Amino acid sequence: MVKVVISGIMGRMGRTIARLAYEDPEVQIAGGVESPDCVHFHENVKDILNKEDVDAPITADLSKIIERADVIIDFAGSTEAVLGHVRLAAADQNRKCMVIGTTGFSDEELEEIRQLSKDIPIVLAPNMSIGVNLLFKLVEDAAKALKDKGFDIEVVEMHHRYKKDSPSGTAVKIVDILKEATGIQKVIYGREGIYENGRPSDEIAVFALRGGDVVGEHTVIFAGLGERIELTHRAGSRDIFAKGAVEAAKWIKDKPPGLYDMMDVLGLK
Repeated sequence: MVKVVISGIMGRMGRTIARLAYEDPEVQIAGGVESPDCVHFHENVKDILNKEDVDAPITADLSKIIERADVIIDFAGSTEAVLGHVRLAAADQNRKCMVIGTTGFSDEELEEIRQLSKDIPIVLAPNMSIGVNLLFKLVEDAAKALKDKGFDIEVVEMHHRYKKDSPSGTAVKIVDILKEATGIQKVIYGREGIYENGRPSDEIAVFALRGGDVVGEHTVIFAGLGERIELTHRAGSRDIFAKGAVEAAKWIKDKPPGLYDMMDVLGLK
């Protein structure tokens, strides 16, 4: 049995994770964390799930309930808040595992997470669906196969109107994979103006679309002369991300300190 505390419990993802964690016989919800502005709406996760057999207090201060957890699943809307939770989890008196799905970290914040992962096991993944992580692998394979063969690379993603970061964390991960696989380091975001000599071959272009209630779509286009390859993942439900987070929480318990991702969890490496 894995005891989890869910940070961002009242958000769309937090509620979905709580529902799926409750349905998993290998998981026990031990508590929830939410921002001070929201925490007064519910005092216990049972109020969110409408399940009387849940006893999981909700607080704005993780330190008050961290001892109840084996793993903290963090989808908080603030990267600063998440980083504070990682510091707390890594403290000598706690040493708790972390599963982080929040995106939008700065390079400095990511570096601190890497350093803290020397003390505790952390799964850090911008997207926890099985399909998206398979997409990562397929993109890597395609980029390596098509390297230096005259294919231009474009990345297009679309999400709902309320998404805070742009481009998405998943798109950023895709770009990192492409840069590593191809050696191309120039990345542009959007396109405007005139190309006197046509599109440069040494760049990756990223386009972020926002609108409506789109859960998430990502397409990687490899465009050659006379042919085009497109790799696309479309998410129809947040359940796929939440299920991945729950699986990651079960996987990471008792793992040695280190920084892991969903490719590790799913055995795709």
